[in-house]
Amino acid sequence: MSIKEQLDAERVKHSLFEDIQGIAFGVFSCAIGFVFLTHLGLITGQTAGLALVISYLTGYNFGLVFFLVNIPFYWFTYHTLGLAFTIKSAICVAALSVIVEILPKLIVFDYLDPFAGTLAFGAVTGVGLLAIIRHDGSLGGAGALALTIQEATSFRAGYVQQVFDVLIFATALFLFPFEKVAFSLLGSIILNFIIAINHRRDHYVAR
Repeated sequence: MSIKEQLDAERVKHSLFEDIQGIAFGVFSCAIGFVFLTHLGLITGQTAGLALVISYLTGYNFGLVFFLVNIPFYWFTYHTLGLAFTIKSAICVAALSVIVEILPKLIVFDYLDPFAGTLAFGAVTGVGLLAIIRHDGSLGGAGALALTIQEATSFRAGYVQQVFDVLIFATALFLFPFEKVAFSLLGSIILNFIIAINHRRDHYVAR
């Protein structure tokens, strides 16, 4: 049985309304997390981290870069995780790309402690991403690959994502101050720990 067939057999069948509200909550939560992250000038891992690095270095807006860097991964997700997963992921990426350009104009901080902001980013984004995953979507690239590896090997997706993130942060050490990279890594660890502990398909299957 292929990974795609295994997922189709095991996944919980949500109604359209359940998918819409779950994905909407997840994307909005992640967008709020990114407000904390970008206000502090921090980065994260996966394709979002890559997009942030490119955005900081080039001045291009994050939403556009994030949308573009995810396009090549849709071929992979279509062939490994199916059409429905790919469509939901593309919608999530497009929605996040738009919302992260709007929210910073609506949420403004007079002061944000870096430690508190990092904790808020990790927690809020982790819960948001978990909601998206539970409704069979992702925020693109590395997340989709991590889910594929988990289904094929039982090695938790959160831990797979952390490996990718470490590579991003190792590169970032040459581009950003150590303190910012350290806070970024902490936020990534919190986020991925939430996914690793809470996303287990054997705890979330139809009975």
